[in-house]
Amino acid sequence: MKADYIDHMGDDLRVVNAARVSFDKESDWATDENSPDGHGLPTGILKEEDARLISYLARNGHWTPFSHPMITMRETIPIFVARQRFKHMVGFTYNEVSRRYVDDTPEFFSPDVWRARPDASIKQGSGDRTIKEFVNPYGEPEHHPVEHWFDRWMEDAEFNYNKLLEWDVAPEQARMVLPQSMYTSYYVTGSLAAWARAYKQRIDSHAQKEIQDLAKQWDAIIQTLFPVSWAALTGQRPVGTGTI
Repeated sequence: MKADYIDHMGDDLRVVNAARVSFDKESDWATDENSPDGHGLPTGILKEEDARLISYLARNGHWTPFSHPMITMRETIPIFVARQRFKHMVGFTYNEVSRRYVDDTPEFFSPDVWRARPDASIKQGSGDRTIKEFVNPYGEPEHHPVEHWFDRWMEDAEFNYNKLLEWDVAPEQARMVLPQSMYTSYYVTGSLAAWARAYKQRIDSHAQKEIQDLAKQWDAIIQTLFPVSWAALTGQRPVGTGTI
């Protein structure tokens, strides 16, 4: 899973002033001294009353001021994770690499461990046990761990895809043999409010591990850009000094 920061618009003060405009008021940084955020951009220090306002807004569900700042990332993840990611539509815009247009060599995700199915009463997710047994799906005497067969099937998928292209099949049809483990990549832009909603759902212990790993990267990026707002929205302690 990979999330790369591209750019962003706004800061904690943008949230404050989007809220204070209701009373035709505007605030400013508490100090002119700027400190760099995690991407080398300057960020100011909020006044204490403005930090309290942000906490109040988040606590009481006043989400519109948090929808003015925007963050853009490029995410590179396997298709089976992307299908979950794209369920977050409100407040997000996506533009994805299209295999109608490109036919370069696909790359495939391979997990570190293979998780067993959960208890029969649970409809989704993974159990606590990992699959370590040696198996053979073809009834042959030679047995191997699951990852051996997975890698073999991914090689077969790549071979079949390239063979279809070699036969002059259009990429938009040749891609039909590619599995959900194939990596895809896309630009995603969303409001701070939308990122926080997605983060809280996908960092939850019931979410699939692979998308939890992606959500952790969102957290690492956004907490440096909007330390006070992100902490208020996600229930964390602010990272660094965001108020005075």
